[in-house]
Amino acid sequence: MELATKYDPREVESKWYQYWLDNKLFSSKPDKREPYTIVIPPPNVTGVLHMGHMLNNTIQDILVRRARMKGKNACWVPGTDHASIATEAKVVKRLAEQGIKKHDLSRDEFLKHAWDWTNEHGGIILKQLRRLGASCDWNRTAFTMDDKRSDSVTRVFIDLYEKGLIYRGLRMVNWDPKALTALSNEEVIYKEEQSKLYHLKYYVDADSCSSFDETTLDEGNVIHKDENGYYAVVATTRPETIMGDTAMCINPKDPKNQWLKGKKVIVPLVGRVIPVIEDRYVDIEFGTGCLKVTPAHDTNDHMLGKNHNLETIDIFNADGTISEQSPMYVGMDRFECRKQIVKDIEKAGLMERVEDYTNKVGYSERNPETAIEPRLSLQWFLRMQHFADIALPPVLNGEMHFYPSKYVNTYKNWLENIQDWCISRQLWWGHRIPAYYYTPDNDETTNTKGETEEHFVVADSPEKALELARKESGNNALELSDLQQDKDALDTWFSSWLWPISLFDGINNPNNEEINYYYPTSDLVTAPDIIFFWVARMIMAGEEYMGNFPFKNVYFTGIVRDKLGRKMSKSLGNSPDPIELIDKYGADGVRMGMMLSAPAGNDILFDESLCEQGRNFNNKIWNAFRLVKGWETADVEQPEANRIAVEWFEAILRTANEELNDQFSKYRISEALMTVYRLFWDEFSSWYLEMVKPAYQQPIDRKTYEATLGFFDVLLKMLHPFMPFITEELWQHISEHESGESIMREKLEIGSATDSDKRLVADIETVKQIVSGVRTVRNQKNIPNKEQMQLQAIGEDAYAEYAAVVVKMANLKGIETVTEKQADASQFMVGTHEYAVPLGEMIDVAAEIEKQEAQLKHLEGFLLGVTKKLSNEKFVAHAPEAVVALERKKQSDSEEKIASLKLSIAELKKKL
Repeated sequence: MELATKYDPREVESKWYQYWLDNKLFSSKPDKREPYTIVIPPPNVTGVLHMGHMLNNTIQDILVRRARMKGKNACWVPGTDHASIATEAKVVKRLAEQGIKKHDLSRDEFLKHAWDWTNEHGGIILKQLRRLGASCDWNRTAFTMDDKRSDSVTRVFIDLYEKGLIYRGLRMVNWDPKALTALSNEEVIYKEEQSKLYHLKYYVDADSCSSFDETTLDEGNVIHKDENGYYAVVATTRPETIMGDTAMCINPKDPKNQWLKGKKVIVPLVGRVIPVIEDRYVDIEFGTGCLKVTPAHDTNDHMLGKNHNLETIDIFNADGTISEQSPMYVGMDRFECRKQIVKDIEKAGLMERVEDYTNKVGYSERNPETAIEPRLSLQWFLRMQHFADIALPPVLNGEMHFYPSKYVNTYKNWLENIQDWCISRQLWWGHRIPAYYYTPDNDETTNTKGETEEHFVVADSPEKALELARKESGNNALELSDLQQDKDALDTWFSSWLWPISLFDGINNPNNEEINYYYPTSDLVTAPDIIFFWVARMIMAGEEYMGNFPFKNVYFTGIVRDKLGRKMSKSLGNSPDPIELIDKYGADGVRMGMMLSAPAGNDILFDESLCEQGRNFNNKIWNAFRLVKGWETADVEQPEANRIAVEWFEAILRTANEELNDQFSKYRISEALMTVYRLFWDEFSSWYLEMVKPAYQQPIDRKTYEATLGFFDVLLKMLHPFMPFITEELWQHISEHESGESIMREKLEIGSATDSDKRLVADIETVKQIVSGVRTVRNQKNIPNKEQMQLQAIGEDAYAEYAAVVVKMANLKGIETVTEKQADASQFMVGTHEYAVPLGEMIDVAAEIEKQEAQLKHLEGFLLGVTKKLSNEKFVAHAPEAVVALERKKQSDSEEKIASLKLSIAELKKKL
């Protein structure tokens, strides 16, 4: 195959990706090799690739490709998540554009639209991942709502229900008024907002004050009174909820509010008379110490309501408008109501004052612009304490590893403060809850309190549910038509927490060959913001159903931000299109650009210039390969410089490989890339190739040439996990390969570095400094590279055994050992060793004088500016001491350099 003059990533990438697919190089089946398994964090089925996906999947691909090259049976399983809230919202929006409302359709009709949407948009992101080079086993592609995964979810729900870990109850939940569904605590994002704290007057009911004598009270009481009577002051950020107030609460130990004990107060505007209750829950120090209690709209208020047997008044509809339970503002949006009620309270003289206030407001994780509402709702819950107890030990005991380890504490804190998981969602798109409701007979529909009781069974099919219902009720006359399946769907995370198990059918088919071989998986690569949503829950499911954690290591990526540190978002317009970046810089260039600034757990400040740097590196590799392949070879003796160079590069390869292995073992993947980058760019291209490069139009000895191609082979293998496309292309050009062969199946076998390797590497580092010293003299004295110079080692030549390399790289006549340097020689030090270059007739005296006089003029101007600054008394008196000291050092250094230049110029002028 002929190598193109320029590297064209578009041609190379499409060609080799198809080659990999055609030859099934990504596929995996259980065999005798050690497995290496990664399951993809399933992106939303209708999503498209963004920079976070790029980072996450680049890291996964690096790990998978490296595992293949280590001889492991690498299996990377792709798939997508049905994303209940996000997908249903998109379908509802499209229906609305067609003039159709969701609830104008039956559930089955709506689901048909949802599946149409999924089939139309689903899988786009997986196709885009191919452009990145993702080496997934695409034949294993899964979907959280395909048959296997759906059956797994149903089985687990039934199992946990039968174990008593799933229950249905009336609880305060987080409610998304836009999506019209409950959310778990982890799906609420709290944002700090500049708000208002409204201080409202709750007048004491006249009957409560009929025998009230304030003179009998202790001095600690703080009594409010005006021409309308006594009142308590309640501070709230949500005045719209006063319509649901059913009590006011004080702390029984609060001295300032003792006068309110046993009283009743009147809710402003509403006119409802409510009792003053006492509970130590109330914070004495916050506000006035008086708390309005709205049991239907605050979690803590709900707890107070239960403890004190208060009435519950739900003043909000599901969509956040005011309900008919409210005595006023019915149908008004909650935020519009807030504006109006503030005006009305102020107009009625019931507002004592309003002050600015900073508080945290919860927003829906799936609808970031929608503030959640605490809402009393009948939902399904999973008891979490059991799962916390089994999921904490493997992480704390070090059986599983988090990178970076700081996330262990995050994980620990969440599990130690675990709350039950609300797993039901008021959605149609998702796994429908397998609970079936029925009425036994007319005599058993109410309990002893006269309350209607719900009877239900949990089963994996209507037929099984009917069988159970007949058994439990003793009513064999029940028919399928008497059963009503629960309308709710399960939280999306209830399917993805089974992902590492269900991908290998471990729930439906326990102990099958694949689950026993691939589980537990090796590495999980994910973002830290889903450590509770997904990571912790997968560990819980793994311990519950497999008796083992689901992965050995968790690598937490950072958040991709722009170069100003802002989180990338569509609204800011600062998030580049990954596919456009690939089109512009090539996939290898973009992968490298991402990884150059991606240390584990730390945010990535992405700059497109990094992708350009990646593209430039591609070109460097390409041109270096073309250079080597362009050399003519001959059966001649290997020069001494080449022999040393080959031995040195063999040593540095082994040394670098040890460093690379250590970095991968610690998941320092960005550092590993930099190790290979420097190895190729600095050591191989800048030094080794220069050491062995034949003279113009001269051949290279065959031994060195073959060694150089061998080094290129190793370097390509080291680079392959990071830059798969260009490495495959060039590897195929090194020698003829049979069809189906690929660099990704090649083992990277390099021995360990020996002590002699390390000594040789250290010696050549010194040799480089000697060469650099000579080159510096050339630059300073304007001596062309083609002019050969003599190098003197003063006292001794400690590195005489490498003289051939120094002579070639510095273009020297030779190296001689002398006792002292000549008067006209330019001297430099390498460590404790002194070297000199005799100049003699080699320099252009007039040009050197001109150069040094220009330097002198520049330094004199610089010194003038520094002196002027130091002569300013205000600067010296007020500037920080360190700043003044720095200026004085600049002055001293400049004066010293000026004196030296003047002396040098005077000596040079003597030679004219």
